[in-house]
Amino acid sequence: MRLILALVVWFLRAVRRPRADLVLENLALRQQLAAYSRTMKQPRLKAAERLFWAALSRAWAKWHSALIVVKPATVIAWHQRLGRRYWVWRSRKRGRPTIPGEHIALIRRISTDHPEWGEDKIAEELAVKLGVRHSTSTIRKYMVRRVEPRAGQTWKTFIKNHAAELFAVDFLTQTTAFFAVVYIFVVMEIASRRIVLVNVTTNPSLGWVQQQLRQATAWGKSPRFLLHDNDGIFGQYRDR
Repeated sequence: MRLILALVVWFLRAVRRPRADLVLENLALRQQLAAYSRTMKQPRLKAAERLFWAALSRAWAKWHSALIVVKPATVIAWHQRLGRRYWVWRSRKRGRPTIPGEHIALIRRISTDHPEWGEDKIAEELAVKLGVRHSTSTIRKYMVRRVEPRAGQTWKTFIKNHAAELFAVDFLTQTTAFFAVVYIFVVMEIASRRIVLVNVTTNPSLGWVQQQLRQATAWGKSPRFLLHDNDGIFGQYRDR
């Protein structure tokens, strides 16, 4: 932590100094580092120092030019290791506890006895008749769905027949140098595999998605079908 604070103080002081002074100071420091590297063994960097270089490698394109004590591949490995640890921490089990087993059994029995009922109807029945309240997403998770025999054309045939009037949309995620997550929205035309639109946000919402689709079809070429996954951000679970 003291290293990070010292670097911040040095940076704030450097912002106000003349450029000539900074160039000469940089030259003097590089000469001393070159002499040190010839006479001393490779130093072991502390955790804060490794974190600094891992962040700098993502924030500054020319970070290789200032690196002396280790190889660039080592810094890249540090950042990858930090990324893995971050996602292990993010993926730890958390959230609401599992609902009671008797509630799960009841949801399954009702959905089996009444296959025509959706999650909204089952949630209403549980709340009104038994006083059991669960969200529709929880009900949907434990419902038993009857597998109907396939009828009509296959999915492959549908895609082949309607590729020219079909857009596919999806979100990708990217982690920044400081492990903030940004969401990349991609719209692709199926027939040509052409990327119609790409945009980035840190706060995806249904309204934002709708605005991107309006921009993607601004010139009147609107698809007949929109292909996306089962993510609720696309509005399929929105109350109407």
